[in-house]
Amino acid sequence: MYSKVDPSLMYENRPNRIPKTGESNLGKDEFIKILIAQLQNQDPLNPMDDREFIAQMAQFSSLEQMMNMSKTLERFVESQQDGRMVQYTHLIGKQVEWLKPNEEKDTEPTVETNKVVAVRQHEGKVLLKLDNDEWIDPVIVKQVTDPNYKNEKTGETDSGK
Repeated sequence: MYSKVDPSLMYENRPNRIPKTGESNLGKDEFIKILIAQLQNQDPLNPMDDREFIAQMAQFSSLEQMMNMSKTLERFVESQQDGRMVQYTHLIGKQVEWLKPNEEKDTEPTVETNKVVAVRQHEGKVLLKLDNDEWIDPVIVKQVTDPNYKNEKTGETDSGK
């Protein structure tokens, strides 16, 4: 048995979709509203099949679990970002050698030495404030030293005292 293919269903004849404004995802509230409307408007002489109902409830349960997992993952990411900042607070009061990029292209960065006086988080990145009022990214730090560390050979600290 052959069936005729309707040319309006071909890919070339598809209607151009207009981008929707607003949120395009259905949440659990919208899903439950659709399910309730479906149950209220079903034909009493031909009610929904038990299997269909169970499948829809399983989809709802799965949707709710995914949304809860998404929220948990968002909280986890936020806590990791907070943890990164806490990890860098131990640098406050320490002396850092860092690579300062030169404004001229094709030149090596210069090595600067400053003391860390503050740490902050800005747009998801941790930044270190130095005693020269510059904010730097920790990835350009080459070395960290304690200015109060006493050298056993000379008995002097790194700050010269």
